Amino acid sequence: MSAVLQETRSPRPAAAPAKPKLGFLGVGWIGRARMQALHESGVAEIAAIADSSKDALREAAQIAGDADLHDSFDALLQQEDLDGLVIATPNGAHAAQGIAALERGLAVFCQKPLARTAEETRKVVEAGRRNDRLLGVDFSYRHVNGVPQLRELVRAGELGELYAIDLTFHNAYGPDKPWFRDIAQSGGGCVMDLGIHLIDLACWITGCTQTNQLHAQLFARGRALVQPIEEVEDYASAQWQLQDNANENDASVRLTCSWNLPAGCDAVIEAAFYGTRGGAALRNVAGSFYDFTVERFDRTQRECLAAPPDAWGGRALIEWSKRLQRDPRFDESANELIDVATILDCIYGR
Repeated sequence: MSAVLQETRSPRPAAAPAKPKLGFLGVGWIGRARMQALHESGVAEIAAIADSSKDALREAAQIAGDADLHDSFDALLQQEDLDGLVIATPNGAHAAQGIAALERGLAVFCQKPLARTAEETRKVVEAGRRNDRLLGVDFSYRHVNGVPQLRELVRAGELGELYAIDLTFHNAYGPDKPWFRDIAQSGGGCVMDLGIHLIDLACWITGCTQTNQLHAQLFARGRALVQPIEEVEDYASAQWQLQDNANENDASVRLTCSWNLPAGCDAVIEAAFYGTRGGAALRNVAGSFYDFTVERFDRTQRECLAAPPDAWGGRALIEWSKRLQRDPRFDESANELIDVATILDCIYGR
């Protein structure tokens, strides 16, 4: 953080206003989609938008016409009336931008990943704690209808002792922005882009974040990569033991994810949990990126807990904004972000 910004930092109120004023940094399709959801919810005011692309700014202004428009992060950061910042920029910029905003006294909500490595992630979390500001990441699959109920089943022991967790995320297309395939900017390939969501779900649903016996294989265009990798992977498989101090046995976790896999459909997405008394799973419907079911299993029987339609995409940001309205201070649950990043580091051999 520069001395100029430190000197001009405005004091933050002890309690957030009734409707927080948010800035949006990066308004590509995901940034605009989250902005649209927030605008429709009415829980926060979109006060400022920044992007280096004039076209992106123009499209975003159609959603929030009263917002101040900026062509740089520095200009946005100087705006005095903001309570929080929503970041949707390339991965490699997240850590520095998040820390700068937190040092400025702003709460931060960031697209995943919060940073490229566990060390970078730890620095952002420490900045949130040091400045006592709320920090959140867009782990949106936590907010699909039925997933909180699935978590309650697992946490309450309704499935018995978990012994297997199967995680799958295949995207038949892959990203269209060049920076995704530059490891210096992205931090990784399909695991960083897709697998991170399911790793987070496994940790968040079970409450277990410690691992052992992790083994991973990563490929680029069918060629095995040597760890630590120096190029992005487009296919990955990993297996590890997720330690649960409450049970004698550790659950076996299996993860597969990919870009451009010839899977016969747009996407294959699943997070399945199997225990000694039953199972439950989140699964996408007919190859959809957006439609999901959550079901509970008892031998050959199944019970549907949730099904489409469900507009879940913007819920993480909306819930974060509501939390910001109630209490803008740092939440220790942000430490979970370091745990997820540590598992990613292990998969990448860092």
